[in-house]
Amino acid sequence: MTQQGAFTIFIAAIFINNILLSNFLGMCPFIAVSREVRTAAGLGAAVAFVMTLTSGLNYLVYAYLLEPLGLEYLRYIAFIVVIAATVQLVEMVIERTSPVLYYALGIFLPLITVNCAILGVSLFMVIRQYSFVQSLAYGAGSGVGWALAILAMAGLRRKMKRSRVPAALEGPGITVILAGIMALAFIGFSGMVPM
Repeated sequence: MTQQGAFTIFIAAIFINNILLSNFLGMCPFIAVSREVRTAAGLGAAVAFVMTLTSGLNYLVYAYLLEPLGLEYLRYIAFIVVIAATVQLVEMVIERTSPVLYYALGIFLPLITVNCAILGVSLFMVIRQYSFVQSLAYGAGSGVGWALAILAMAGLRRKMKRSRVPAALEGPGITVILAGIMALAFIGFSGMVPM
């Protein structure tokens, strides 16, 4: 079991080992939904909520169901089922409470189910042998880190609309270059807190 405190894991997951910019997990919605700040904020909040909730639920499923029964090899399937059910619940809540955000997110909301960053957090939690509180802190920190990264990208893309970008790099091209520069900045912090 890792001896780091939950707060340290939370901060490290946001800034030092950002799941998106250090491990490049969850890149598809990051590039596709970062065109508008409002949509990016909505998706970021939804991903952060789902990531926090599923990391706790997946810890409970793994520690109290799969491990005692010797069914650890089913963790991929079990984690995906938990994530899919949680996303379905979030989708229904957003549809009822904010139809504008629901239609703005469009197909990307159900695609949170297949956001590899969420599954990656659950798998890292098992590999690093986090406790329940550490898993929640890691899930919340990773979700907040993912949301901050997509918000930063949405802000940069908004500024880029007023910039002169070569025609060949407009759209996804300049977005991938910006993501690479952001990842280089975050890699500068790597190693400060071993995870």
